[in-house]
Amino acid sequence: MNPEDLKKLIDDDDLGLLKVKPKAQQQCTADERLIASFEEINKFIDDNGREPKPSMANIIEYQLHSRLNAIRADKEKIKALLCLDKHGLLKTEIKEIKSIEDIFADDDFGLLSSEADSIFTLKHVPKETNMPDYIARRKACEDFDKFEHLFIQCQEDLRQGKRTLSPFQNEQNIDKGLFFVLKGVLLYVAEVGEREIINDKVNARLRCIFENGTESDMLLRSLAAELYKDGRRVSKHFDHLLEGFSNVSAEDEETGFIYILKSLSKDPNIQSIENLFKIGFSKVPVEERIKNAEQEPTYLMAPVQIVSAFKCFNFNPQKLEQLLHQFFGTACLNIDIFDNQGKRHMPREWFVAPLDVIQEAIQLLLSGEIVNYYFESEKQEIVEKCNK
Repeated sequence: MNPEDLKKLIDDDDLGLLKVKPKAQQQCTADERLIASFEEINKFIDDNGREPKPSMANIIEYQLHSRLNAIRADKEKIKALLCLDKHGLLKTEIKEIKSIEDIFADDDFGLLSSEADSIFTLKHVPKETNMPDYIARRKACEDFDKFEHLFIQCQEDLRQGKRTLSPFQNEQNIDKGLFFVLKGVLLYVAEVGEREIINDKVNARLRCIFENGTESDMLLRSLAAELYKDGRRVSKHFDHLLEGFSNVSAEDEETGFIYILKSLSKDPNIQSIENLFKIGFSKVPVEERIKNAEQEPTYLMAPVQIVSAFKCFNFNPQKLEQLLHQFFGTACLNIDIFDNQGKRHMPREWFVAPLDVIQEAIQLLLSGEIVNYYFESEKQEIVEKCNK
């Protein structure tokens, strides 16, 4: 049959006998999802030549690291994936049982020992168990479309370095509008209920939205306990720290810029310092101020990268700079820098402190609450003075 005849036959199919319905796409089974997850880990190792690490700068790598740990802790998953384990990630000794002696030899818990107690004798079990009145459960988030764009933006901010990941600390910093990473999954605190003091600790019922489209109404301290075990804190977007501080109008006076810089020095003594940032003030745009950074000791005689910069209106940014320098005084970089003439300088505007901690200090300063806190340089965190 030539093409013209075939086309006429199809056009003349009034009853639709030649129309073929596409097969419905089958949903992935649990095994298929497990295999796909493991293949993502294999691909990461293929691309990077190493296992994924709990990187605070790369949330995708952190998720793969958590996923691999979860697989390694599950014998059934290990058995299902051994045939795909081309990198030897799941090497484990599987004991082969061939005799009665093998059964007794594999009795890790001593259940078959002659000295073992009766199965009716309970040990290490409390006689009375106080169960909570209500246990939080995860469920599908019916209005997830209201939050999905927040997760997309947060992931993009992390990719661009506008947000950072850091170890979780201080459970009372859990608040509405903050992001955290729990067991490799990004979560957003959408609501915080009334805070109550229970057993001398502040607690509250939360509404937590997870990136996978689920939600939970766990308690604040329950979330904190999980974050302490396997969680990360996501810093606030720095550009949003000053929202609501002042409503700028034509009558407002621009007084300068506060900025945070990162050194691009190739000096090994400087490169080896983690969380090294310069907090400074400028009356001109920051890009113009730093254009000769390689020639200025205050910039460590090296180029710098702008991490954050913002305009100041109606208040003295130089005073703000001084207060921040005083707050982080114990973390001030102590180094000698020599200019092109060999003259020695001691720059005093560089501090060793995590970026999210610096951002938190600025927020506390603007709110006036900074008087109740101090910076603990050894722990690299902000601590309430009442706990000192």
